[in-house]
Amino acid sequence: MGFELPMGSDPVSIRKRIEALEHLLERSFHLPGTKYPIGLDSIIGLVPVVGDFISAGLGAYIVWEARNLGLPKWKLWRMGGHIAFDTAIGAVPLVGDAFDVVYKSNTKNLRIIKKHLDKHHPETRIIEG
Repeated sequence: MGFELPMGSDPVSIRKRIEALEHLLERSFHLPGTKYPIGLDSIIGLVPVVGDFISAGLGAYIVWEARNLGLPKWKLWRMGGHIAFDTAIGAVPLVGDAFDVVYKSNTKNLRIIKKHLDKHHPETRIIEG
């Protein structure tokens, strides 16, 4: 019995997919010897150039899902800006790798999506307990 992502196009399913991907990309591991969360974004970002583009593609998927939720274009552009900034700085050797650990563009974008959903689709709120 494993974890399955909902495949529906309804707001609840989309929210669950975005939250799962954000968790995987930004907080699925901890830096060894610390409790500081990192994710695949930081790890695959260590691979020069290719890793940054893979991370950008995964971040772009979150923006695509946000588009499917009907977020206004200005919010989509803002989200795209987070990804572009993350990708540009992340491409700088060493400095970019450290930056990837701190700057969590996918978490910023998830916050934008949650705020939109909480206002326009309050039924998607998940009470964690």
